[in-house]
Amino acid sequence: MKQESMICGVDEAGKGSVLGPMAVAAVGCRATEDLEALPIRDSKVLRPKQREALYEILLRDFSIAIVMIDAAGIDDARTRMSMNQCVAELHAEALMGLRPESAYVDACDVNAERYGRTVAGYLDYPCNIVAEHRADARYKIVGAASVVAKVTRDRAIRELEEQFGKVGSGYPSDPVTIEFLRGYIREYGNPPPCARRSWKTVTNLSQTTMQDFL
Repeated sequence: MKQESMICGVDEAGKGSVLGPMAVAAVGCRATEDLEALPIRDSKVLRPKQREALYEILLRDFSIAIVMIDAAGIDDARTRMSMNQCVAELHAEALMGLRPESAYVDACDVNAERYGRTVAGYLDYPCNIVAEHRADARYKIVGAASVVAKVTRDRAIRELEEQFGKVGSGYPSDPVTIEFLRGYIREYGNPPPCARRSWKTVTNLSQTTMQDFL
């Protein structure tokens, strides 16, 4: 049921990662003033313990919807749409979990207004969408969503480490992640199931690693 006057913020974590899932979170409240007492900022500038503590408070006191898509799901989506469209669809899915009247979203398109229209187009109900770049730093409600998405994604990476050993952050810029992928491909001949095979990083590593092996 639609909650009257709910305001939501939406953000994702793991969009550019080469392995692991992407997490999208929507956080809703009656008024933005409800968040004033919390030291919320863009999740990337918070320490892990700070994010975890804020996550528990947000989970307890606010409405939250989380949508996860794994590496295989991202690869499948990439055959049908751009990555920005994929994120917009997931932003909309998270919003439909709470059905607010208005929402602030972190724009994943160079054209923020166009991104807002794309998200709105995936919704099955009317919602006033405000899409802006760096919205997680501009609006606490989006910063809150950033925290929830980041903690959710970090926990998923820790689960992967329990299965595969050290995988790093999952991003192409992380030498630990690259070394994990290279070692796995060298040993098994294919990327691990947690890797996004549609990423050029994985394709290039697969080609160079197998050439070195041969």
